[in-house]
Amino acid sequence: MLGQRYFRTEFYEEVRDFLHSIGSKAADKILWNIDLAEQTNDPRLFKKLTDEIWEFRTKYGNLQYRLLAFWDKTQPEETLVLATHGIIKKTDKMPSKEIEKAKEIRRIYFSQKKIQNGNKK
Repeated sequence: MLGQRYFRTEFYEEVRDFLHSIGSKAADKILWNIDLAEQTNDPRLFKKLTDEIWEFRTKYGNLQYRLLAFWDKTQPEETLVLATHGIIKKTDKMPSKEIEKAKEIRRIYFSQKKIQNGNKK
């Protein structure tokens, strides 16, 4: 697909492990939806859960796949979305422990980034 990208997605190791664990067709559909989400503003693909945490949404084979993620808009030349981990959602509501896990990963990410940026000065 060609088109303007509103952001670029990077995966934490846990996301890569999750994608390998679910089967190639489901993983391909998730990657297709992420590619589409990077080029559109579609809440069916990428939806805000809290002020800080979002989810990539994919339905495949009667299963609801979710990758939790957060934004990094600190670089003027490129906006990143970092996908923290994936789950197969079993209920309508996102489990709060999954949101808390993503928030903690986000907190660590920005703490480390602040330290790295402090060392560059």
